[in-house]
Amino acid sequence: MMITGTALPRRTFLRGLGTAVALPFLDAMKPAFAARPTPIRRVAFVYTANGVIMPDWTPVEEGTGFEFTKTLHPVEPFRDQLLVLTGLAHRNGEALGDGPGDHARAGASWLTGVHPKKTQGADIRNGQSVDQILAKDLGQSTPLPSLELGLQDVRMVGGCDSGYSCAYSNTLSWSSSTTPLPYENNPRRVFERLFGDGDTTDPVERAARARQNRSLLDFVLEDAQRLRPRLGTSDRRRLGNYLDSVREVERRIQNSERRDSDYIDLPELVRPDGIPPTFEEHVQLMSDLITIAFQTDLTRVVTLMYSREGGNRTYRSIGVPDAHHGLSHHRNDAARMARLQLIDRHHVAMFADFLDKMRGAEDEDGSLLDHSMVLYGSSLSDSNQHTHDNLPTLLAGGGGGALHGGRHIRYADGTPMTNLFLTMLDRLEIQRDQLGDSTGQLEHLTGL
Repeated sequence: MMITGTALPRRTFLRGLGTAVALPFLDAMKPAFAARPTPIRRVAFVYTANGVIMPDWTPVEEGTGFEFTKTLHPVEPFRDQLLVLTGLAHRNGEALGDGPGDHARAGASWLTGVHPKKTQGADIRNGQSVDQILAKDLGQSTPLPSLELGLQDVRMVGGCDSGYSCAYSNTLSWSSSTTPLPYENNPRRVFERLFGDGDTTDPVERAARARQNRSLLDFVLEDAQRLRPRLGTSDRRRLGNYLDSVREVERRIQNSERRDSDYIDLPELVRPDGIPPTFEEHVQLMSDLITIAFQTDLTRVVTLMYSREGGNRTYRSIGVPDAHHGLSHHRNDAARMARLQLIDRHHVAMFADFLDKMRGAEDEDGSLLDHSMVLYGSSLSDSNQHTHDNLPTLLAGGGGGALHGGRHIRYADGTPMTNLFLTMLDRLEIQRDQLGDSTGQLEHLTGL
C-alpha cells in the first residue's frame, strides 16, 4: 500500500470514448492512517425451481459435525461460510382455497411471503420482495439499486400456471404489490448496463461501435496507465487481474454472439445475441457479471433465477435428457428420482462455482464472500407433492461478520421463511417489523 496524504475515491472510473469502467476496491482508496472502514455488504438470492429430492439434500446430523449429503457435496469446500437451514416454510405458497397453481405461488412467494392473487389479467397482486426492500436501502449509494437476472426467455403477461399470471412464475422481484420486475437473461445487455455502451441506444451508433471490433477496455487503457503510478505493487496486481477478468467476460460474450450468428440458419440453435448455448456457460457468465458488479460496487443486491417455475430445460450434459418440470413429477419412481437428483446436484455445483468466484474476489479486508449474504434455495421442497414446507435453503458468506457458518440448523417445522429475511435485514441494520407472514427473527445465525 502506498502511504500518501490523499486517497482515491471509492467510486473511481477509468474513462475513454464514452465508456466508463468502475474499479474494484484498492488499497489506495484507504486514507492513510484512517480507521478501518465498515465493509460494504452485498446480498444475492439464487433460485432453483421445481423443488428437490429432499432425502438427498438434508443432512442427518445437526450442528457443526454434519456430513454433507450427495446433493450438497459440491458446496462442502465452503463449510466454514455455509449455513444449511431446515424447517423453513412458505404457507402462503399453499393453495389456501385457490386450487392448483403451486409453481406460480412458489415463485411469487419466495421473496415476499405473500399469497398472490389468482388472476391471469392485469390485476395481479403480490407483495414487495425482500431484495427490493434491500435495494431501497443498500442501493441508495450505487448506480444500480439492484440487478434482476435469469437464464431463460420468459413473458410477463397472460397465464402460465392454472389460472395464474406468468408474472408470478417468471420473476422473484416485486418493487410493490402490483409491480413485478422482469429479469434480464442476455449477458450482453447486463454487461452494457454495468459498463455502458456509449451515450445513446441508437442502433446506428451501436452498430458502428460493434464494427470497430475493439474491446471495451481498449478505450480506457490510456486512463489506466495514468492511474498506475499512483498505485502500490499489490494494487497494480489487483487492477491487472480485475481488468483481465472484465476482458475475459467480454471475450466470452463476443464469442457467444459470433457462434450464434454462425448458426442462424439452423432454427433449433437460434437464440438472442449474447446468450450462450449451454446452461453451464450461461450461469457461469452471469456469475462472473454478478461478481464484477459487486466488486466494483455498481450494485449490492442481485437476484438470479436458474429456471422459471415450471421450467422444462433439459440437462444432456449430465446425462439427463428429460425436461426438468416433467421429471419433477416423478411419482416416486426410483429411476426418475435419481435423474432429478443429478439436476439438483448440478445446480448446487453451479452455485459452488459462484461462491468460489466470490471468495476469490478481493475486497477491503477480506473477500466478497466474507462481506456478503448469498441465499440459495427453492420455494418447493417435494416437487412431486408440491409441498411448501421444509424448504431447501442454504445461506452462504460471512455477511461482514453478521453470519457464523459451518452448521446445519433445524428450526421447528412451519417456521416462516420470512423470519429468515427479517433476520437478514436486521443484521444489515435495516429495521423492519413485518415482512409477509413473518412472526419474528430467527436465532442462531450469528452465534455458535
